[in-house]
Amino acid sequence: MSTADRLPRLLALVPYLMSHPGAEVPEVARLFGLTEKQLVDDLQLVWMCGLPGHTPGDLIDVSWDGGEILIDNAETIARPLRLGIDEASALLVALRMLAELPEFEEGDALARVIAKLERAAGEGAAAVSNQVAFELDAAPDAMSTVREALRRGRRLSLRYYVPGRDEITPREVDPTRLVMVDGRSYLEGWCYRADGMRLFRLDRMVGVEALDVAADPPADAEPIDVTDGVFRPSPTDELVELELTPVGRWVAEYYPCEEVTELGEGRLRVTLRARDQGLIVRLALRLGDSGRVLSPVSLADRVREEASAALARYESLS
Repeated sequence: MSTADRLPRLLALVPYLMSHPGAEVPEVARLFGLTEKQLVDDLQLVWMCGLPGHTPGDLIDVSWDGGEILIDNAETIARPLRLGIDEASALLVALRMLAELPEFEEGDALARVIAKLERAAGEGAAAVSNQVAFELDAAPDAMSTVREALRRGRRLSLRYYVPGRDEITPREVDPTRLVMVDGRSYLEGWCYRADGMRLFRLDRMVGVEALDVAADPPADAEPIDVTDGVFRPSPTDELVELELTPVGRWVAEYYPCEEVTELGEGRLRVTLRARDQGLIVRLALRLGDSGRVLSPVSLADRVREEASAALARYESLS
């Protein structure tokens, strides 16, 4: 475990132990997501920390004999860490996004949490997070219609935009739930066009209508695992190689890559699978000079053509 991971934990561990004298090793390890050995290693490190001088009177005194943890002489770091404005703002934004989901629309527990966090974080974080707007619907009534269909158990008729093919397709879907992945709302349901479970972004629903038909997805339909994101590459998808500058390194974190190679000076070479070349073209145009397509050559040529066409359109307007 890196020092960057360990230091924030130690700064949270000491105030906790100061306010919970006699806490048991197994209990504290479980609370901080550690093994008992990792916790003891942390306690041994805390025992060697303190004020300049490093005499016995300057160092933190901690013991865990018999399984009970006792700590003393740690008043200088006894206060819990406070969230910075950026951290508190990000947390407030995420909580407000959760509040948009149907499972949180009843009751005020989440609203109380948001209010408490705003008071604790101060006006700065609240002001920043309030400036973030959520664009959840392409069709103005998409969210409300989907929620109502889920509540009443009704099939939905969608007109859904597919960016990879740049077309709008009609779909009939038996909705099963609303999920949020990477800050976007998705409807999960059994799609009769695809004959399988699918996810549909609400902001790509051009039209949505609840039908007077009961939703009846197959009994063996399994929820889609979105733990690692929505995109699921297939071994048959085209293999694409990109070179990224330090500014474009985020691609390796947001896309499932089959290989990531450090090139020095913060640059990366990544390989990933692409079901549709259009997705990679849009990614490459978004990267600009912070990334380029290495292979296949046909895809690199297409990116250049799209970029040249976009530049020509821009120049014609100026």
